[in-house]
Amino acid sequence: MNDLANNSMSASSNSHRLDFNTPALQRKRRIRALKDRLARWYVSVGGLAVLACITLIFFYLAYVVMPIFAGAEITARPAQQPSWLAGKGEALLLAVEEQNKVAMRLERSGQVQFFDLKSGDALKDYQLPLPAGVSVVSVSQDQPGSHRVALGLSNGQVLVFQHEYKVSYPNNVKTITPVLRYPFGEAPIALNAEGLPLEHVAVSDNGDSLMLAGSNGAQLQLLAISREENMMTGEVSLEQEQIALPQIADPVKALVIDPRQQWLYVLNGKATADVFDLRSKSLNGRYTLLHGDAAVTSVSPLLGGISLLIGDSQGGIGQWFMVRDADGKSALTPIRSFQLDNAAITQILPEERRKGFVALDAQGQVGIFHSTAHRTLLTEKVADGSVLGALSPRANRLLLANGAQLQRWVIHNPHPEVSWSALWGKVWYESYDEPKYVWQSTSANSDFEPKMSLAPLTFGTLKAAFYAMLLAAPLAICAAIYTAYFMAPAMRRKVKPVIELMEALPTVILGFFAGLFLAPYVEGHLPGIFSLLLLTPLGVLFAAYAWSRLPERIRLLIPDGWESALLIPVILLVGAGSLGMSGHLENWFFGGDMRLWISNDLGIAFDQRNALVVGLAMGFAVIPNIYSIAEDAVFSVPKSLTQGSLALGATPWQTLTRVVILTASPGIFSALMIGLGRAVGETMIVLMATGNTPIMDMNIFEGLRTLAANVAVEMPESEVNSTHYRVLFLAALVLLSFTFVMNTLAEMIRTRLRKKYASL
Repeated sequence: MNDLANNSMSASSNSHRLDFNTPALQRKRRIRALKDRLARWYVSVGGLAVLACITLIFFYLAYVVMPIFAGAEITARPAQQPSWLAGKGEALLLAVEEQNKVAMRLERSGQVQFFDLKSGDALKDYQLPLPAGVSVVSVSQDQPGSHRVALGLSNGQVLVFQHEYKVSYPNNVKTITPVLRYPFGEAPIALNAEGLPLEHVAVSDNGDSLMLAGSNGAQLQLLAISREENMMTGEVSLEQEQIALPQIADPVKALVIDPRQQWLYVLNGKATADVFDLRSKSLNGRYTLLHGDAAVTSVSPLLGGISLLIGDSQGGIGQWFMVRDADGKSALTPIRSFQLDNAAITQILPEERRKGFVALDAQGQVGIFHSTAHRTLLTEKVADGSVLGALSPRANRLLLANGAQLQRWVIHNPHPEVSWSALWGKVWYESYDEPKYVWQSTSANSDFEPKMSLAPLTFGTLKAAFYAMLLAAPLAICAAIYTAYFMAPAMRRKVKPVIELMEALPTVILGFFAGLFLAPYVEGHLPGIFSLLLLTPLGVLFAAYAWSRLPERIRLLIPDGWESALLIPVILLVGAGSLGMSGHLENWFFGGDMRLWISNDLGIAFDQRNALVVGLAMGFAVIPNIYSIAEDAVFSVPKSLTQGSLALGATPWQTLTRVVILTASPGIFSALMIGLGRAVGETMIVLMATGNTPIMDMNIFEGLRTLAANVAVEMPESEVNSTHYRVLFLAALVLLSFTFVMNTLAEMIRTRLRKKYASL
């Protein structure tokens, strides 16, 4: 009976037991497992895709940037021995026109031959109008790109001509026709009254006047010719003035006149230069250019005529220009030097559109250099001895005359203006009194020296982030701690969404508000703004102290965690009082205008759109990011830790400082790093609230320019694949790398903090 009863009870219990292996449940489990796998793969693929995109962006930026650090390349074309060159005399000058189609060759007899650069065929032959029995002794060219040539003749006269190339399209075929023009007449101009040969000559034409200099031995002559046009008849008249200069003792080696016709550089002796001030007609000074056994062998002005390139007998090339000292006196100063080889420099060919140049030496070596970047881009042997060269206007062709042979070379040198020293170091630019960090990528004139230093942009980025974090970090962190630890839950549910809602404001609106309203308001209420920043924390502390001294029955009327609501009228009262007293404070302490007092009495520059405005506007934008993450970190500290600390007798303040903040420190640190990253990458606020002036000064009253704002401003105007374009990509790469490194370090520090305080 008992066995029968047990069996019946077992059967009854089995009949009520759930069967988890039914087909429906098995199908449901399979579907759930499939969904889990799909979700896991989806999240994994998404994360890997994000990493892949960031990596591709990094490599794409690097791909665009790398060409600017490559050197130059030179490729030989087949040499030519044209028949018309047979029996010709010595070549004094070579030139190539812009399209690299036509070249020019000048002989000592005054014969000018234009020929096809590609085939070597003769095109046109001109005989310059030289007097009978007179030959060319010296040749000088005006500034690079002018195509103006002055010839010093054996009878003491100077002939000025200009070679031009007219483009026409007969029968839709592009035709380049070379012509010679004589802007000051075909008759040579007398320069040496004694009729002695002009061993050296220099020319400068600024449009209004022509200045000619010539020398024979140590004799120096200078002639100024002014051009005047009759407004009624259009007749042009020339007026000559012989300028007397102090004589020199040593034979002249070279003459150079700057384009502004202010300085005459007379290189004489072994390695000295006498600089004459043409406006006062006096000697500015005598300068020693080289030391030891080196001697000057070649001289040429750089594009723009401000710098002199001086080659010596030991293969060195020095760049010199006039620099004004603290007393206002200009002196010829060595700026930077280059080295080709050990042979004497025979010719220096400046580029017509950049601050680069090509140098040739006595052993047939060619060197390609850039002055501003201080780069040696290429050195290569192209001949067995000294040759005469010409560089095309686009600096992509090099023509060499080697006896009866013409050698042609193709130059590939797209980005010579960039080097690590030019990007990150101080550079001594032309017309500057000292080396400086400067960003100025474009200009209206053709002889502009690009200034592409990323140092002021990086400095501006860090400066903007510093002032923004200086305002945002204390407010956001303290607000997060108070909200999460002290504030009543009901009040926290109202305050936190309001602060996080600040993040929804578009930064372009904040920038627009800061640029159009905040900047002029801050300028007009400087005493009030500073009073507000100083008195607000003092007012809060005073209100807290006064609250603590009130009777307990009054303090108990406010529920715990709602005390912060009492600060609203305090802050409003302090703000209204500070801004309301701004005008009176300005009259009492700053003579009615604090901005003028800062500029005149303190000597501090003041711009309306400055770092103070950026700090206020960008700090407002960064606060929600820092607050939200830090508040979540503090609020997520286990209650068991705080309650245990309080149970052991610690005060709430001790619990906060020694338990809560330490436990939440990884999250708080992450909040600060994310806020800093947001401040570093911010674009619209700094674009609209600053003057976008790329200067390196921590002055809070001066503007700045950040990397992100610079890319936003200049990228639409840059030519694709130009040096400027690639440097902007480099700025983006620097910004990305900085953010990546900063986030990596932040994650490492956060991990260490988490491990350190995980045992609390």
